[in-house]
Amino acid sequence: MFAKKLEPFLKRYEELNEELKKDSTINDVNKIALISKEQKALEPIVLKARQYLKTLKDIDENKQLLSEADFAELAKEELKILEESKPKLEEELKILLLPKDPNDDKNIFLELRAGTGGDEASLFAGDLLKAYIRYADLNGYKTEIVSSSEGSVGGFKEVILLVKGNGAYSRFKYESGTHRVQRVPQTESQGRLHTSAITVAVMPEVDDIEIDINPNDLKIDVMRSSGHGGQSVNTTDSAVRITHIPTGIVVVNQDGKSQHKNKESAMKVLKARLYEMKEKERLQKESSERKSQVGSGDRSERIRTYNFPQNRISDHRINLTLYKLDNIMESGNFNELIESLIAHYQAQALKENT
Repeated sequence: MFAKKLEPFLKRYEELNEELKKDSTINDVNKIALISKEQKALEPIVLKARQYLKTLKDIDENKQLLSEADFAELAKEELKILEESKPKLEEELKILLLPKDPNDDKNIFLELRAGTGGDEASLFAGDLLKAYIRYADLNGYKTEIVSSSEGSVGGFKEVILLVKGNGAYSRFKYESGTHRVQRVPQTESQGRLHTSAITVAVMPEVDDIEIDINPNDLKIDVMRSSGHGGQSVNTTDSAVRITHIPTGIVVVNQDGKSQHKNKESAMKVLKARLYEMKEKERLQKESSERKSQVGSGDRSERIRTYNFPQNRISDHRINLTLYKLDNIMESGNFNELIESLIAHYQAQALKENT
């Protein structure tokens, strides 16, 4: 019986409520934080489960009233509404009961790199970054550029954006991969269409518990910052380059004026990249799970095309095409694309779990 599957979640939620009332918990701030976090994760399931169980109870009560002349007609109408809502609630619960991506609630580092297409790729990296910042704002997330390398005519050769807020990874994880852009560059006198590409990587921000780095595995260099056009360049040795010797991963940060802040930011990015590497290895081992996991996708996979002359944006993973590219880039409202991707991968996961 479907209701039986809900019992452990309801029971655990009540246990957590009782735990919060104990004297040993009231005086322990860390314990309260852990319990509250678990409760918050369970809350959507518990609220929907209570609604579902009440619906089942109401169905039974109305069935009993069918035999009573005074209430039969009213019970029949009520029963029709309840029985129509029951399968919808079951589908919603099935989605809530799917195994949750452990990274979904985390902050992220969003890395954009110009690929093929030279200056045009750098310019598009800058345009897409602006659209992502607007999308973050729409969702109530805070953003901060932690590292950047400007293009020679504008935009960015590479830029890393920190997006902070509950659920940031769950919204942005679908952006990992290669983004292809087709448009006529401003410098193109013949009006020829130019195709370029950038890669996007979405990496969850991790803490020291999840990634433990041996200081002996690091080579840390400090140097003078170098900026585009000689402007806003620090005259002190504030830029930091960290090399993780076992993997060869190199992170450079020079955006802050403080060497300490640059080192701290570079370490966070390094941890995120090492965690991303571990996640890819895990998903490759669990090939069946990988089918429904889109978040840690290969950044070399072409996922989306932005065609400016046709005002078209196409997501190749779900064969979705929208003819409002100008509106999406200007407003940063990627919701229609991302909601469609969420629905697609949830449907895939439901198939795998049945």
